[in-house]
Formats: sequence, structure tokens, C-alpha cells
Amino acid sequence: MSAQQTLTDGDRTIAASVVEARALTDELFSVVRPESFYERPIPERHRILFYLGHLEAFDWNLLGRNILALDSFQKEFDRLFAFGIDPVGGGLPNDRASDWPSISEVRDYNQRVRKTLDAALERVSFRDSALPLLRDGYALHVALEHRLMHAETLAYMLHQLPLESKLPQKQVSPPTAPPAAPGMVKIPAGFATLGMARNGDGAFGWDNEFETWEVAVPEFAMDIHNVTNRQFLEFLRAGGYQDRSLWSDADWAWKSGQEISHPQAWSLRGEQWFYRAMFEEISLPLDWPVYVSHAEASAYTRWKGKALPTEAQFHRAAFGIPNGVEREYPWGNEPPQPHLGNFNFQRWDPAPAGAFPAGTSAFGVADLVGNGWEWTSTVFAPLPGFQAFPFYPGYSADFFDGKHYVIKGGSARTADRLLRRSFRNWFQPRYPYVFAKFRGVSRSS
Repeated sequence: MSAQQTLTDGDRTIAASVVEARALTDELFSVVRPESFYERPIPERHRILFYLGHLEAFDWNLLGRNILALDSFQKEFDRLFAFGIDPVGGGLPNDRASDWPSISEVRDYNQRVRKTLDAALERVSFRDSALPLLRDGYALHVALEHRLMHAETLAYMLHQLPLESKLPQKQVSPPTAPPAAPGMVKIPAGFATLGMARNGDGAFGWDNEFETWEVAVPEFAMDIHNVTNRQFLEFLRAGGYQDRSLWSDADWAWKSGQEISHPQAWSLRGEQWFYRAMFEEISLPLDWPVYVSHAEASAYTRWKGKALPTEAQFHRAAFGIPNGVEREYPWGNEPPQPHLGNFNFQRWDPAPAGAFPAGTSAFGVADLVGNGWEWTSTVFAPLPGFQAFPFYPGYSADFFDGKHYVIKGGSARTADRLLRRSFRNWFQPRYPYVFAKFRGVSRSS
């Protein structure tokens, strides 16, 4: 996507970012051995091949068809790769590998979409009043962030792919850190500002990020560190998975029906626990944060006599400071940098809890952004003043169903631009594949 005379510096930046994101997702697909593109690592999701075509089909349907009114050259693929799956009723897809086109056909489609869109965008003005969704590169922000979000969801899908189906990639060694000592810190009463203002300053946000909502948060105590594999192992050995009192009816039914007795990435051989990292199986790293479903996190916190934080409590602990002013990030207003947390594709796997002390919040809580998303007890719902995107009305609204929970923060595979304070992510509570950690809160004594 080359620059044009009608582009401002900001437009050029977002256009260049789209090109960089394409390279990022191309590299991600290079991890998959060709014969594995038709595998379905997560039973509830499409085969990997779908996602190879989905990113370009999304860009085409948004930019090419809806905004630029270009003639489609492969309508079948535009439809086939348009929508993913988020089954909440327990149904699983039943398609066959033979139902899908060849890898080369999909790659040819992708290249033609990119070439056609880039050429068309060179011919239009980003200031054209007849193309309001292109103003200030707005639709490119949508395409960019959609791609970056999929770069993460693809990563946790590939995490489920058998090791022999992947081509190992270079891994950055995690920073060393002393074992995270258990403990809680008091967070004084104050206000948390959720969302962002729709004030016309050009700042991009998804529809569920608007408007701002100031919430009064009573004093509470929060775990300084995320629950680690070591701590969760204690829960498991204490019979937490068999204690009916720790689980809601729906969570117990899911756990029992799926015969779940340990975190999804763990496996037991003899008396030793192992952990499936992205490209190898290793002895269970006891100092890493544990990645579990909302159901498992809730059971653990009940076992400890605590609860998962609300979205507002997370905001208060992460972005609040004693004088009442809120920061953009836990560490301050400095943009994300590698020494502040495990994010922006630095690593494929977690780092030890507490390994980034420079990223600690003003109240002394570690790793609130990066090293894994954080489950909250807040059901995903619109903020006051919510308005659905007219060009993508179902982006958030389809999930305001009481069956998804807000997660905050970001993982090692979360792009830095998605670490903004207002960004909200959400998942079903019994979905164990997300790079999601947790910590407990309690009433301050």
C-alpha cells in the first residue's frame, strides 16, 4: 500500500502498519506444515485453512466491497471466508477437509485481494467526504486491528496443534525473576474510568469501548501476582477439581461432561507434570502464571475465599494512582516497551510471574498488562452510550448474550496497540484455550 499525495503522515503510518501486520500473519502461517492446514486444533473452531483466507476476505468485504464498491472477482471465497465460529450451544462444525479449497487457491485469492485493494486505495483521497469510513484511515484501523486480534487467536489455536505439525521458531529467553511470593495489596476506594470518550479527536476504538463510564470502586485487596502453576497445582492436589462446592452448576456440568481434571496445557506422566509450550513439551514451569478457563479460575478463587476482580476493580488497580488521576498504562503514560511486560509478540510463551517489575502499577500490582489476559467477573455488556458500528453491527452486539466474560490486559501475543486502557476482550467462561491468567480479590480488612 504505497503512499499518495492525498495521504497525511498519520494516513501513511496506518497504511504502513497494515503492510507490517500482513507480514506478521504471513509469518504466523509459516509455522504450520502444509499438510496440517486442514486440521482443526480446536474442535469448536474452523480448520486452519479458513483463517488463511479469512483475513483477506474481511479486508475485501469491508474495504473493497462495502466502501470502495469494487467488483468481486471471487464471490464464493468472499462468502466462504467471511465469518468465524463462536458456538455457545455446544454444537460443533461437521465439515470435511475435502469441502475446502486448496492452499494455493486461497493464497492466490489473498494476493489478488491485496493487489486490488492497494491499487484502489492509491486512487482515492482519505479526505473524500463521499468515503467517510476512510477519513483519517478509520477503516484501515478496523482492518489492522482485526488482523492483529486474529494473529493472537491463531497463536492459541496453533498452540493446540500437535508439535509435529509445526515448524519450530526462534524463542526469546524469558527474563529471570525470583519466585513470586504470595500476598495482597490494599487498593483504596476511588473511581475507575472505563471506556473512552467519543470526542472527535480521531482516536480509534471498537464500538464496545465507547462511551466513558466512571465507576465508584470501594476499597478492596488484590493479589500482587497472578496465580502461578505452582499455586494451581496445590489446588489440584487438594482435590479442587472434585469439590462440588467450588463450582457453579454450569461449570460443574462442563467439567464433568468433558472429564476435565487439570489445566488444558498440562499432562501427567507417572508422577511428573509436563507443560505443552508452543514448540516443545517441558517440565511444568512452576513460576509461570497458570492459563485456565474462567470456570477453573472461579473455582480456585472460591477455594481461596476470594473472587475474580470486576472490570472496574481491574481498572482501579491497573490505571489508578493515589491522587485520583488515572494513567494510560499500569506503569505510567509511556508507550509499551519490552522491559515493561511480556507483550507485542516478544515471546510465544509466558514469562515467570513478576518478571517485569518496571511494569508494576502505582498500587504495587504486577503484570496487569502482558503475560496473559486476565479474567474478570464482569459479564460482557455495552457501556452506557454504546452505539454499534453501522458497517459491522454484530462485532460486539452479537456477544451481549450473558454468556461471555470480559478479559483485560493482554498476552505475549497481543499487539501493543491493543494494550490501550479502554480495550475490552471477551470469551466464554468454559473456553480453556485462551492465553488467560487470573488473580483474586477480597474485601479489604
